[in-house]
Amino acid sequence: MNAHESAQYDTLIVQEVAPRDGLQIEPTWVETADKIALIDALSTAGFTRIEAGSFVSPKAVPALRDGEAVFQGIRRHSGVIFVALVPNLKGAERALASGADELNLVMSASQTHNRANMRMSCEASLEAFGDIVALAKRSGVRLNATVATAFGCPFEGSIDEARVFAIVDAYREMGIEGVTLADTTGMANPRQVARMVRRALDRLPPHALTLHFHNTRGLGLANVLAAYEAGARRFDAALGGLGGCPFAPGASGNICTEDLVNMCEQMGIPTGIDLPKLIALSRTLPALLGHDVPGQVAKAGRNCDLHPVPHAVPA
Repeated sequence: MNAHESAQYDTLIVQEVAPRDGLQIEPTWVETADKIALIDALSTAGFTRIEAGSFVSPKAVPALRDGEAVFQGIRRHSGVIFVALVPNLKGAERALASGADELNLVMSASQTHNRANMRMSCEASLEAFGDIVALAKRSGVRLNATVATAFGCPFEGSIDEARVFAIVDAYREMGIEGVTLADTTGMANPRQVARMVRRALDRLPPHALTLHFHNTRGLGLANVLAAYEAGARRFDAALGGLGGCPFAPGASGNICTEDLVNMCEQMGIPTGIDLPKLIALSRTLPALLGHDVPGQVAKAGRNCDLHPVPHAVPA
């Protein structure tokens, strides 16, 4: 598309979650210095939001047990919000002491998944959020809350949409500014996504809604496009397509950041993110993690990355 056509599209905001959601399921320990280097590199690629780590129990998610050291070691950049996932008041206090700009709380729409993930009922999770909200208001830090398994649960199957939006309403009534609808194990489909995004935008403005998709069943980017066309503007993604929920059978990676940014560039949707820098950074992940990663664009290159003509082709 030409510049005039591109100008017709609103910016799609990508929140990079590889340092948290991407690394949490990795079996090989990633050194703290390497986590910091990854975040520092991402910070210069055009992101305005990076989920840099979490403050959960080290026993529950040992791969992220160095949350304090990571947040205290990264270079801060003007215009970049560094987000921390927190499970409870203690985690929130640790995150604030380490300089997190925003706290992300998580509760599942599914009772079964919430008990597996948070070790408590949904009602107990919601009650505990009250103390975190009060702490955040005193501290002046931003708050976002995620509805996990919003599009389906690997234990319970379909989730009643009315239940999802009752949770969204409860979050907003508590004074939580931002809400994420998370497809925790990649069960969403584009028609479902479009319907739910429209319902969500009846309750909150586009800048306050984030969509979190996994590519478990190959529909990740299709779901992004459906959500964008329904009015959503903010999406989580992970470099290389890393990630997955440690407490959900069959969970696989998030939608891949460079694949998402590439799709947007091809369609004329602005993101403000440096795609060549992303691709170069993604290509370092196999050596860092000891295995290949799911992302496709880092393997294939961009459409404009042409190849020499084979010698066997006649002139």
